[in-house]
Amino acid sequence: MVADSRRRLAVVALLGLLPWTVLIIGSELTLVLPAGLVNTNPLQFVSIYDFFFRYTQGVPSFIESWRTGVVLYLGALASALSGVVWREDPRITALALVGAALSQVGVFLGFNRRLGSVALPVGTVAILAVVWWYYWPLFTAAGTDSSGTD
Repeated sequence: MVADSRRRLAVVALLGLLPWTVLIIGSELTLVLPAGLVNTNPLQFVSIYDFFFRYTQGVPSFIESWRTGVVLYLGALASALSGVVWREDPRITALALVGAALSQVGVFLGFNRRLGSVALPVGTVAILAVVWWYYWPLFTAAGTDSSGTD
């Protein structure tokens, strides 16, 4: 159904607005978003492009998986969009979303290993919840065809 495809697209798009990792260092807060970092002290936004291509010195290796997660998320978003304009293979969307969620575990663990840092995996939890709520029923529903398409 087109309405279901639109709903899934809207939810997948909203995942791009959530912070994937919330990092607390002392009284400072940093939000790791798919588009970049938001720091609170001082308040500033650093795009993902700037972070990986302009400010590359001293970047810890565990943060590299953030970029991988963004690429996987964009693939899931494109797949969900295809469900509105043509046909979506929910297996591709769900797999890309799970990959994006799991890629952020490295970011979460890497920051939590640092003394005085607390990282919260908001994006991982939210993305896996979306996959479970919106995509898992497509695989388990009786009477769907083998591709699970709309």
